[in-house]
Amino acid sequence: MRPAVFLDRDDTLMEANSLPAPPPPAAPGDVIDPALVRLLPGAREACAALKRAGFALVVVSNQGSVARGGATTAQVDAVNARLASLLGDGVIDAFYYCPFHPRGNVAAFAMEHPWRKPAPGMILAAAEDLSLDLARSWLIGDAERDIQAGLAAGIDPSRCLRVGPAMSLSQAAQRALSHFHPA
Repeated sequence: MRPAVFLDRDDTLMEANSLPAPPPPAAPGDVIDPALVRLLPGAREACAALKRAGFALVVVSNQGSVARGGATTAQVDAVNARLASLLGDGVIDAFYYCPFHPRGNVAAFAMEHPWRKPAPGMILAAAEDLSLDLARSWLIGDAERDIQAGLAAGIDPSRCLRVGPAMSLSQAAQRALSHFHPA
């Protein structure tokens, strides 16, 4: 089993809240157009370094815009494909996203779901699907719900890192790399 770095998508790997708001019912911060995907500074280099070291890279992202009727799953897939392309072929091992939201207005997605962060469902599913070692894995995200999901999945608290003003994605990746020991 190999270790992974679980990465939030919006405002961790790529810009989201700084972009112009999409038309309602999408909300500010919802990225629904692949043409708007912009990597955050250092994202490509950080992901490439983690990948070279032997980590699996898994994106885990809430996408409640689907439940609100602001985006389709096809749009989320297109944004993810654009992000994968910008990061480099084969850098991301898998994308997991949760299209559910309890206050949605699209009946099929208007509910709570075990994949919706802060629940650990996406991380646990990826760990099972990809044979990942959670004891040696990391979680990097920009919101408290990301950190809570990592903790709920059993990732060590010291390996759940929040990016933002105090820590860049590059710094978080460096921390993971400095503690990496191949099995």
